[in-house]
Amino acid sequence: MRRSIRMNKKNLDNYLEEGMYGTKQTKPAERKRYLGTLRERILLALKKSQVMQQKGLEELAAEMDTNPDARLLLNGKISSRFFKEYKKLARQHNIHYTAVTNKQAETDIGIILTSKAAVDRETIFIEKEEETPASGAADSSRGIKSRLKKWLGLSER
Repeated sequence: MRRSIRMNKKNLDNYLEEGMYGTKQTKPAERKRYLGTLRERILLALKKSQVMQQKGLEELAAEMDTNPDARLLLNGKISSRFFKEYKKLARQHNIHYTAVTNKQAETDIGIILTSKAAVDRETIFIEKEEETPASGAADSSRGIKSRLKKWLGLSER
């Protein structure tokens, strides 16, 4: 009999917690990063920088063609002017889109095309064709070192 009382107390505690704090979510950190969805449901994701440079439109259109039931999630912290072409593309493919703003979460994600069911893709991001900033930083540090050596009168070896 004591066991059933404990179960009821546990259920009551869970009920009270849900009432005060809302329904418990699975993988809250993942949901914060991916605009409220789970990674396993993502068809394609674009980073903020890619959205601001209008990258990934062709890839997004191809995914919309093959997944007509998908939804487009837009990061609400990014100015709506950057989403003009993406929204136009979604309307052309009859894809529902929603702006998601979570003021407590920081994310590098700009847009996500998501499915209702799990798709578990290994790669969800579009690879950048740009030069990486690390190579430019190495070049500039070499320039600084050589300038310092010249300024201090040290010879380069």
